[in-house]
Amino acid sequence: MAQYDVKICCMGAGYVGGPTMAVIAKMCPRIKVTVVDLSQKIIDAWNTGNKLPIYEPGLEEVVAVGLKRGNLVFSTKINESIAEADIVFISVNTPTKTAGIGAGRAANVKNCELCARTIAEVSTSDKIVVEKSTVPVRTSDAVRAVLEHGAKPGVKFQVLSNPEFLAEGTAVPDLETPSRVLLGGMQTPEGLKALETVVNVYANWVPRDKILTTNLWSSELSKLVANAMLAQRVSSVNSISALCEATGADISEISRACGTDPRIGPKFLQASVGFGGSCFQKDILNLVYLCESYGLRECAEYWNWVVQMNEYQKSRFSLNMVRSMFNTVTGKKIAIFGFAFKKDTGDTRETAAAFIARDLVEEQARVHVYDPQVSRESMFAEFKYTLNLSEETKPGLGELVVTSPDAYSAAQGAHAIAIATEWDEFKTLDYKKIYDSMAKPAFLFDGRNIVDAAALREIGFTVYSIGKPVGMK
Repeated sequence: MAQYDVKICCMGAGYVGGPTMAVIAKMCPRIKVTVVDLSQKIIDAWNTGNKLPIYEPGLEEVVAVGLKRGNLVFSTKINESIAEADIVFISVNTPTKTAGIGAGRAANVKNCELCARTIAEVSTSDKIVVEKSTVPVRTSDAVRAVLEHGAKPGVKFQVLSNPEFLAEGTAVPDLETPSRVLLGGMQTPEGLKALETVVNVYANWVPRDKILTTNLWSSELSKLVANAMLAQRVSSVNSISALCEATGADISEISRACGTDPRIGPKFLQASVGFGGSCFQKDILNLVYLCESYGLRECAEYWNWVVQMNEYQKSRFSLNMVRSMFNTVTGKKIAIFGFAFKKDTGDTRETAAAFIARDLVEEQARVHVYDPQVSRESMFAEFKYTLNLSEETKPGLGELVVTSPDAYSAAQGAHAIAIATEWDEFKTLDYKKIYDSMAKPAFLFDGRNIVDAAALREIGFTVYSIGKPVGMK
């Protein structure tokens, strides 16, 4: 039986827990990593090694290393895995509350508390408990209180914060060569010792100067602030895209001019139909709620408008489609290219495509969607969860929204195409073939500014790009 220097248990086998633990196992052969989850289906998928429950470029190869070596285990044996671990990561979902105090803004940390209760109940030895989930500042107080009150005699816990800074689609390189690893802990001898233990795990492959240590509250809040600031840049440039369309300016030129300023930089200055994903909106609304809770009304309003600008950008895109197509899309076939919230992931959470599809369905359009990684099941789950859109609330939805096997069949006979996800394959499609198969006039609405608009106009398309006047490249 292999002897390990450290044993880690991660509670939660989702988008964060699975990839993070797989990389730790790959980089640290002397560490045993066990990822546990309540869902047997998810665990079984991880154990296949090649039919993983999430899509990330390069992830299959990373998981295969740990599974083959034997120091990466996926299991539903939650209690046993916690009991034998030295370090327990909590990496469970913390969705926005849908009811009660802070509904619509505050994060629901119920799952974190349940994890803490389980850890306290089954632990017979001291443990370091690491918050990996995105949580409101001072959540560790609640976790520590639950652990201390439920602890068996003589068992001690240290609580750390280790937020993730992963971007879906680049999670593996983000983990293997991170810009930084952030760890927060109590500034006591015991807390500092626990911090150093987890620092030493990451130091197996991350340069020490990129491992930042802070107090608990700074670490927890840094995650929310980082995502809020990134989302603010997206909403800022999208607000300017509307001004560009009204004045004749070109958002790509504006972004290039501003992005060359080293004080600003080029990242997150690409205009689009709007941001999505599991983090930006949830974390900004959490920040809004925190500001409100501390009586900082003006701060709350400022950050809330970042979200409102994102909602405006999505609705503006849909409205432009309807107006451009002679103020009616009733009965018209419209192809949506892409449903994931960004390329190189199958994640549909808060995707702009769902909002576009909803608006078109409300106008009685027939929507045909193609995405290389999103299943029909995931698509309709997102409709129901985020938009409360289902057969119950919208009879006939399953007939109005069709999933197509490829872009060409989605566009065949369509009056318009809406590009909602920036998949690379959409840049290289045979658009002459697509144009010939469509109803005329054929419209293309580029929500990601990825196609050559001038070339498509030469073919015959009427093209609308975000932040660019009609007729411009």
